[in-house]
Amino acid sequence: MSTTPLLEIKHLKLSYGGIAAVKGIDFYINAGELVTLIGANGAGKTTTLKVIAGLLKPSAGSIQFLGHAIGGKPAYELAALGIGLVPEGRGVFARMTILENLQMGAYIRQGSQSSESIDQDLEMALTTFPRLRERLFQLAGTLSGGEQQMVAIARAMMAKPKLLLLDEPSMGLAPLMVETIFEVIQNLNQQGMTILLVEQNARLALSMADRAYVMESGAITLSGSADQLFNDDRVREAYLGADAKIKETKET
Repeated sequence: MSTTPLLEIKHLKLSYGGIAAVKGIDFYINAGELVTLIGANGAGKTTTLKVIAGLLKPSAGSIQFLGHAIGGKPAYELAALGIGLVPEGRGVFARMTILENLQMGAYIRQGSQSSESIDQDLEMALTTFPRLRERLFQLAGTLSGGEQQMVAIARAMMAKPKLLLLDEPSMGLAPLMVETIFEVIQNLNQQGMTILLVEQNARLALSMADRAYVMESGAITLSGSADQLFNDDRVREAYLGADAKIKETKET
């Protein structure tokens, strides 16, 4: 991996009115890593992702992506730079078909890349999610929650992001669908995609990640390898349950 992080955040702050939602956090992600940000509801995780994606402007601090300052830039510029977001709640275009949703994901590539390249990536997305191929011309709003999550991830893939931000991808899904979605996430990472994952299922997130950060009340309170945090008593008690088994450290 490069010695320069793909994404580096320093002293990031964001306030809503007089309420500090993010309180001067620092973290980084190296190219090719899967990093997870865990914490209770209201800890500031989604807000952090929205700031990185350009949906919210930071109050203070710096965000470096590919060595360039991006803090405060609008979302459409950051999407063009290679930051993709799969938002909490999926955010599909309900009145568009699956195909149209995926084509929207590739919108920023129109004119700069050949239609053949985009078609190849469409085929790859449909191979990753065969169920979407079967329902290609169905309105996205008529799909199940799990199928909509597939659309949201496939749409993000179509933009060919250098950094993929995933916000609570398991929320509201049946266990079997969660397994399917996370298998895809793991495969994307193994293929080289850099991923920042916010996930309510801390056990599942830590089982997949390279490194992890714990966020509480707008501040990062713990960080380390995913194995270290899985086996940390504080993390196990707060997020994994008292009966969580000690995880074997990954071989390096």
